[in-house]
Amino acid sequence: MISVVIPVHGVADYLGRCLDSVLGEADVSFQVIAVDDASPDDSGKVLAACRDPRLKIIRTDSPVGAGHARELGAKEATGEYIWFVDGDDELAEGALAAVAAELDRAHPDVLIVDYENLYPDGSTGPSGASPGGTDATTLAQRPDLIHLTMTVWSKVFRREFLASLGTGFGPGIHEDVPVSAAALLAAGRIAVLDRVCYRYRRSRRGSFMAATSDRHFDIFRSYNQIFNERTAVPPVRAALFERAIWHYTTVLPLVPRRRRREFFGRMADDFRRWRPDEFVFPPGARGVKLRLAGRGAYRAYRALEPLNRLRIFLSRRATGR
Repeated sequence: MISVVIPVHGVADYLGRCLDSVLGEADVSFQVIAVDDASPDDSGKVLAACRDPRLKIIRTDSPVGAGHARELGAKEATGEYIWFVDGDDELAEGALAAVAAELDRAHPDVLIVDYENLYPDGSTGPSGASPGGTDATTLAQRPDLIHLTMTVWSKVFRREFLASLGTGFGPGIHEDVPVSAAALLAAGRIAVLDRVCYRYRRSRRGSFMAATSDRHFDIFRSYNQIFNERTAVPPVRAALFERAIWHYTTVLPLVPRRRRREFFGRMADDFRRWRPDEFVFPPGARGVKLRLAGRGAYRAYRALEPLNRLRIFLSRRATGR
């Protein structure tokens, strides 16, 4: 059985669609645990209106954050596997059945699924990060898997394996990075399902992940936790290091302008502190950005941003978005 854990806070406008996308499936053994994290809107009413016996509702007296809400839900899970689904996102049609079939086939510690982006106008777009399907493997055999999205909703975890990690969700935002990275590093069996199973809502109003905020500095704590606590073989160390620095570069535009130079300085410090001997710069624009980050060359890096925005615009225009 799969236990679907949904942290809920301020997502009343989307929660009904999320629940429908999960509970609408048949012929699959699963339970749904929704954690109402003292939501200030009508999310609690949406949950109360759902009479499906597969839904269990947990409520907190005061907000504890998405990470701790997930942990509360996981403690109530009885399924062999846990899938963390955010309350403003959705599962793709038939996703639970496809995931259950792959879990039965591969028996992995972690199953990675593909996703699509769901935009405010209702349009969708591919993740651009699908690695293709694969038989059960490890990160040492497939270091490239670390470059996929560092989120827990893109992964289904064997419950006992997840509990054995000893790594919890951190406070603040980017709280799922430590769990996602630790799971990939420790897993003896990683499987990949080459199918869109998740629909990630982009640019939701009120979403911390899409808003300009000082809270994006939390990402340094998340990755430093992994660097301090986890060891890896050389190819994996290099891949994890590149993933962390590149992740920093994607977060930088969401930092308030008055603090971007400070954020960049922290990124350069982590580059020098954690760069493994075996790391090799990737080619192309990605390599250029990483070199500038390593040198702490903020002015030169900032000068590249208009070109980067143009590249993203042309890419989206080419795909009709």
